[in-house]
Amino acid sequence: MKALSILGLLAILQVAAGAAIQIDGDEAPELDQIEDPTVVGQINAKSHVIFAQDMQGSFKVPLYLKNGLDPESKRKQRLERTRRMKSFSEVESSHVRLADATAPLVNVKDYYYYGYIGIGSPPQKFSVVFDTGSSNIWVPGEACKSSACTEHRRFNHGASATFHPTDQKIQIQYGTGFIAGDVGKEIVQVAGSVVLRNQSFAATNMEDKTFELPRSQFDGLFGLGFTGGSEGGVRAPVDTMVDENLLKEPLFGVKLYKGSNQANGEITFGTYDKSYDSKLSWIDVYGNYFWATTMQGIFYGDEPTNYLYGADGLNATSRSLPAAERARASRKALLDTGSSLLYGDPFSLAAMSSRIGADTLSGEIPCSKMSSLKPFHFVLGGKQFTMSPNDYIYRDDATGICEVQWMPVNEYLWIMGIPFLQSHYTVYNIKERRMGLARMNH
Repeated sequence: MKALSILGLLAILQVAAGAAIQIDGDEAPELDQIEDPTVVGQINAKSHVIFAQDMQGSFKVPLYLKNGLDPESKRKQRLERTRRMKSFSEVESSHVRLADATAPLVNVKDYYYYGYIGIGSPPQKFSVVFDTGSSNIWVPGEACKSSACTEHRRFNHGASATFHPTDQKIQIQYGTGFIAGDVGKEIVQVAGSVVLRNQSFAATNMEDKTFELPRSQFDGLFGLGFTGGSEGGVRAPVDTMVDENLLKEPLFGVKLYKGSNQANGEITFGTYDKSYDSKLSWIDVYGNYFWATTMQGIFYGDEPTNYLYGADGLNATSRSLPAAERARASRKALLDTGSSLLYGDPFSLAAMSSRIGADTLSGEIPCSKMSSLKPFHFVLGGKQFTMSPNDYIYRDDATGICEVQWMPVNEYLWIMGIPFLQSHYTVYNIKERRMGLARMNH
């Protein structure tokens, strides 16, 4: 979710207030060697399976990295780095088997991750963003004639034996992006073995230019938030998974690796990496919309200053705020697999940038300063989580420019996107409404 289209942010604010080119063939590619046709300028990029094992009632989705986005100007590159992350689960059959499904997710230069799902009978494949910052499933519909749709795969309800139309229509506004569509019910398959029957989704009949190629190299969106955050009140897929007892454990885990030339992580449904058991710090989910929690502070190194604007009695810049403004500034933070940067209020981020010697407007910082920087500590849900300088500073090897991995938004909601999630293994307990975080083992 870049400044161009802050999907999860706009979705959570709406609730609080009230793509690949066509690929022929049905055969699933071998997981140890997958060429990605959706990445502009990619040359023979390969993916490598991390590991897969049989686990009754659970499945793993390994993540992969792709190289090859055409370089843009530095500023446009920063914006593009905040585009929605994509996850793609490869669909194989309609059999309900929870033990041995594995599907690749692709990481495009740390900008976003993506994968595949299948909708209908027989399943029609779509590349989607798996997004903890939204709750709806939507893909382009056959009736949509805009280039944003025709450049991508489109759902053909006439080709499915299990499609059930409804009279419901939805419209969703995302930053500069907009979609409208018709809600139907279908079989939706994730990784080939988690099968959501009679799942509501939208086939779009209108999409604006935000979702055109090459900017949006994914077909649609697969929201991982709760039903309370869905547009139109349709049941969210994660709630379907739990309500219909499709998972061994009512949770999923996300592991995102940083950089190229390596396996890039995994998303697991029904289980998580038990090697993190003793390391996970569990925090409660705030509200019933998405994977948000409370936020109490931001600290640099061992210094006592709280850089979170509005922190009562701690941040000198906000002590004079009236009580109503302090209450409004009481922060919430969203763990968002669909955002390529951290987003926060301009006051906090300007103070953070100034403290480390970065330009408060461009975000640039001399790479020579890297060795002298200290970690930032974020207090979420009353627990402290750390980002090292290598986590919160992005170095463009092509230009030799270093810059912070955050951007301001004029809201009091923080978005903890890919840079934070690459440094932390996260587990999302759907039933208990809590999240477990642990420092990643790299």
